[in-house]
Amino acid sequence: MPNADPILRVEDVHKYYELGETRVHALRGINVSVESGGFVAIMGASGSGKSTFMNILGCLDRPTSGRYLLEGIDVSGRTKHELAGIRNSKLGFVFQGFNLLPRTTALENVQLPTLYTAINAIERQKRAREALALVGLAERSQHYPSQLSGGQQQRVALARALVNHPSILLADEPTGNLDSRTAVEIMEVLQDLNEQGLTIVLVTHEPDIAQFAKRMIVFRDGKIRKDDALHDRPRAHDVLLTMPTLED
Repeated sequence: MPNADPILRVEDVHKYYELGETRVHALRGINVSVESGGFVAIMGASGSGKSTFMNILGCLDRPTSGRYLLEGIDVSGRTKHELAGIRNSKLGFVFQGFNLLPRTTALENVQLPTLYTAINAIERQKRAREALALVGLAERSQHYPSQLSGGQQQRVALARALVNHPSILLADEPTGNLDSRTAVEIMEVLQDLNEQGLTIVLVTHEPDIAQFAKRMIVFRDGKIRKDDALHDRPRAHDVLLTMPTLED
């Protein structure tokens, strides 16, 4: 699916892993481009290649061959130190596990990625408060993870991913530990962030979650088997209106 203004482009990417004397071909000639402001859901069975693909997008791994261009820059051959800098400045990560520090407030958890930047303490706190406000948790900044629900903890994790103003948010099963209603609430936040211009790439095994994206890519056996625009995607806000609350 070609794009006029790709923020990321993967060109003929192959990835091999050596497991003893066995070579595993995890990705087999992947070509993908995602436009700035895109919202892509990645699906596929275990072993399909989607996790390897996300690791390459997140600069956590490098392709064996092929190119990965992020904002027009080929990052495929960068050093580990250079990749770490790219991850911290251009990419935000959200995972199924919230990965919050239990003895640290929401505000302090959100500030963590800024410790690796040159900004001062006042700016760090300002950015963290702004990020918490973006995900609707401004009033919970002094709460500890144990004082927050699962959905609120994931919002803190989202705020942490946003605090360095990334170009792209990479979300790996961000609703996997949440009940159905809370999962849709998180997708509402992601849809709102996307409408504000944030590019999102989301891995999920749940079709009900993938439907909220603008585009769905399905992996199988290291190849892309399906790449479709989702024209009739629902609004998470509208879906929430039809769902029972916990009190019902």
